[in-house]
Amino acid sequence: MTMDKTVATARDAVADIPNGASLAVGGFGLCGNPMALITALLDGGSSDLSIVSNNCGVDDWGLGLLLGARRISTMTSSYVGENKEFERQYLSGELTVNLTPQGTLAEKLRAGGAGIAAFYTQTGVGTQMAEGGLPRRYAPDGSIAESSKPKDTRTFDVDGIQKPFVLEEAITTDFSLVHALRGDRHGNLVFNKSARNFSPLAAMAGRICIAQVEELVEPGDIDPDAVHLPGVFVHRVVEVGSGIEKRVERRTVRESKGARS
Repeated sequence: MTMDKTVATARDAVADIPNGASLAVGGFGLCGNPMALITALLDGGSSDLSIVSNNCGVDDWGLGLLLGARRISTMTSSYVGENKEFERQYLSGELTVNLTPQGTLAEKLRAGGAGIAAFYTQTGVGTQMAEGGLPRRYAPDGSIAESSKPKDTRTFDVDGIQKPFVLEEAITTDFSLVHALRGDRHGNLVFNKSARNFSPLAAMAGRICIAQVEELVEPGDIDPDAVHLPGVFVHRVVEVGSGIEKRVERRTVRESKGARS
């Protein structure tokens, strides 16, 4: 069995993702979006996808490309405020949405990758996250077609105080797509800054993890202490180079010192 996990092109890397597949996709805002893999998936025509990601990109970038092409049927996210098409599809009943607190979503992905079936957390206690009733899907007339179900809650002793916790089930997916700054042929990955927030966790959750890397290096070139995700979680690696387009989700600027209004 070869340890070389490299694949020639992004199209080859995602070629076996079928209609109806579930995917965990890395990225934080527009940082670390695996654009080459997303574009290849778009070109390949896969549809009815269930996607887990911190957000759904914007209308013309990131997962927003798949959304705009009607390829996504269910989205599990923690933040969706930058995509008007997402809002339109959700409120018109075209898209099922599982809104999840950001830290809970991160832990659900990590737990899935670590083989942990579920965990208890205080996040969401006393809200619709625990009690049920969050709209998952709307009907075309604006009524709620499907709501979230109540979750199991238990009380645990924390520092001598009885506190309520809600049960959250782990997330695993058929595939995961991530972008890394650097990777070797064995699949060991290094992520860049805030792109590290969700990408390693998304990678762990996928039964088949596909990573696009800006720089492909040989095994041993990455200091073991610098590896953010070990290659045991990664199955395919495709090099995309460092010249790829990277967008800023919301750009803010301030006047330089001494400038006048």
